[in-house]
Amino acid sequence: MTTQQAVPAKSLSSINPSCKELNLYGSEIPSRFLIGSAQYPSPAILLDAIAASRAGIVTVSLRREAGKDAGKDGAGQQFWSLIQQSGARLLPNTAGCKTVKEAVNTAHMTRELFDTPWIKLEVIGEDDTLQPDVFGLVEAARILCAEGFQVFPYTTDDLVVADKLLAAGCEVLMPWGSPIGSGRGLNNPFALRALRAHFPDTTLIVDAGIGLPSQAAQAMELGYDAILLNTAVAKAGDPVAMASAFAQAIEAGHAAFKAGAIEARDMACPSTPVPGSPFWHGDGSQ
Repeated sequence: MTTQQAVPAKSLSSINPSCKELNLYGSEIPSRFLIGSAQYPSPAILLDAIAASRAGIVTVSLRREAGKDAGKDGAGQQFWSLIQQSGARLLPNTAGCKTVKEAVNTAHMTRELFDTPWIKLEVIGEDDTLQPDVFGLVEAARILCAEGFQVFPYTTDDLVVADKLLAAGCEVLMPWGSPIGSGRGLNNPFALRALRAHFPDTTLIVDAGIGLPSQAAQAMELGYDAILLNTAVAKAGDPVAMASAFAQAIEAGHAAFKAGAIEARDMACPSTPVPGSPFWHGDGSQ
């Protein structure tokens, strides 16, 4: 009896040529997994989880990390150095901002600090669900796009809001799956499917609410381009193992979408051909 050797992990683009790399504002990103950097048990576990995720992009919050730790023995600077060790590209965000002014000012600070035009734009409108203030979001996006930023807006699954964000200059949209940190997965698959259908040429990244690898795979099977998550990995019993599980699920979901899934149906359809089988009669008799 022979045993199979484990196959080394590879990106799907190297296995399946149809699974092309993610393109964000002209930059080719080798992974469709974007991972957050907050709430990990330790810096070492954070670094190991990023490596296990094979993520090409790590999100960081200027307000949360620098604001909280900057004065504690250089902890803020140590955090940035740690993230840079991962080799992933940084995507600063405006987490915690509730007004257009706050978000725009934070974006300017991150551009000066990290020397990047990328900004994950968040303008929070409600504290219990952390739902985006879509009116402030569109206004802030219009301002930042006009100032040369490449904006990644955290938004809802509303088609009208999506259209206005694209008109403001965004080339990427990041609709939520469900409230941040809830782990509920895709609250409204119908709306996400409609968003994908209405904007087939726009890069769409599900952001927030994903709690399980199966939920990430479901989003990718809908045709979404990538997944951004944080809590599901950071708060897992084993963040490193969970990061690896998500990486595999995201790649599998994308490959399934590219392969072309069968349509669901109400009635059974035999997988074995009936003609020619024992006791089959073309006239329907037994």
